[in-house]
Amino acid sequence: MALQEKLGDDLKAAMKGGQKERVEVLRFVLAGVQSAAKEKNAKAPGVALTDDEVTALLQKEAKRRKEALELFRQGKRDDLVKKEEADLTIIFEYIPQGLSTADLEKIVDELKAKGFNDFNSLMRETMKAAKGRADGLTAGDVIKKKLG
Repeated sequence: MALQEKLGDDLKAAMKGGQKERVEVLRFVLAGVQSAAKEKNAKAPGVALTDDEVTALLQKEAKRRKEALELFRQGKRDDLVKKEEADLTIIFEYIPQGLSTADLEKIVDELKAKGFNDFNSLMRETMKAAKGRADGLTAGDVIKKKLG
């Protein structure tokens, strides 16, 4: 089942179950996915979004929510902090499990063995190999540690 279809099915189930918060988050996420699908369809008619593209959209949304969470914490808005944390847990259900630091280190070691020795090339190739399962900050830290 495609990720976009799973989101739609889960939205229907949440609506039937009366889960207001879940419905709200899934509607917002699906709206972003459908918007991206329309953009892609305008460029290349008849082409649907892949699961990787939907996952990338979910990761962007999760990143936005994390940033909002930090701002709410700084503003001492505990009510909004709780809401954003609940929203994030729902979004994380649809994002594939991230790579561990050990997995990233293994990828970086393999790339160094292939001849990538500067930070920029290692970062680019590591992010390609991770395919959205690692955030740039963690990957950058691992690469810096490996380069010394």
